[in-house]
Amino acid sequence: MRRIVLDTETTGLEPSDGHRVIEIACVELFDRRPTGRNFHRYLNPDREIDAGAIQVHGLTTDFLADKPRFPDVADEFIEFVEGAELLIHNAPFDVGFLNAEFAAMGRPGIETICPVTDTLAMAREIHPGKRNSLDALCERYQVDNSRRALHGALLDAQLLADVWLAMTRGQDTLDISLVSAPSAVDGSGAPERPAHLTVVRASAEELAAHAAMCERIDKESKGRCLWQRAG
Repeated sequence: MRRIVLDTETTGLEPSDGHRVIEIACVELFDRRPTGRNFHRYLNPDREIDAGAIQVHGLTTDFLADKPRFPDVADEFIEFVEGAELLIHNAPFDVGFLNAEFAAMGRPGIETICPVTDTLAMAREIHPGKRNSLDALCERYQVDNSRRALHGALLDAQLLADVWLAMTRGQDTLDISLVSAPSAVDGSGAPERPAHLTVVRASAEELAAHAAMCERIDKESKGRCLWQRAG
């Protein structure tokens, strides 16, 4: 499955106040593996940037003066994300800004292009009552964020990709190391099987211990041990 981890930086907090997207970054995952394909653009917002926002991401109007505007990269952006699931931390914030940019162009919102998953909502469900900022999740899942002196869309998307992989490990497969890359298919279109699978059979002692446990379960459950019935 193809997923895109997305992050933006903006001139302020509210698109309804005319604030704009000034950086957008996407990191591609396929079958839970980074592909190395990224989309990253700085954007000229044609307006001043709030002082508080500059303290967060360090991007200034002078730096962005010669950068393209959102309409200049919109088609390229859509082509990159189309058909993928978007993973966004605090998705309503980024989606609100992206939809405002598309609306100014007379286009429908990002949700019409691809589904969106809010990783902040996921984290709050997994870790209720705890801090679930990106920094807090990096610390919890031992993801190195030492380079994050300032917020940056590309770095934050890369960190979020690592956090999401750690946070959801085991949900898609029991052993993510066996997930095939996009090209690892045989002529039938099915993923290739590992070349060698080792079968480890239970020893006599292990079989005896299992039988004893089944007898105990059968006795305590009053004859409802499924293993005993199967035997």
